[in-house]
Amino acid sequence: QVQLEQSGGGLVQAGGSLRLSCAVSRIFHNYAEGWFRQAPGKEREFVAGFSWNGGDTYYTDSVKGRFTISRDNAKNTVYLQMNSLEPEDTAVYYCAVRSSPSTNYYSPLLYDYWGQGTQVTVSS
Repeated sequence: QVQLEQSGGGLVQAGGSLRLSCAVSRIFHNYAEGWFRQAPGKEREFVAGFSWNGGDTYYTDSVKGRFTISRDNAKNTVYLQMNSLEPEDTAVYYCAVRSSPSTNYYSPLLYDYWGQGTQVTVSS
């Protein structure tokens, strides 16, 4: 059973920072991680992710320059550093892992395993 255990998140004022962590219970070969978010009444949307070979990172336009995805292979953990947070970033954030090499990295349908989700609330 694969588990993705998330931590971090919480309440922060606009302009503040948070870091999300996602610990993966086993080592994958040929996989890619991603972060998604879902605001109330909205569909789950891609936030950031790695390419399947790990050589590239991708971000949705609204977070470019503010969010950074990274990983610590020794800890089998992926992170999402979020700076200059805005009220519009308020959502439940999910980490996910996919084995598909598809370039449609932004589609949640391609991801096989998901974390439990963590709430991020940004006050104005």
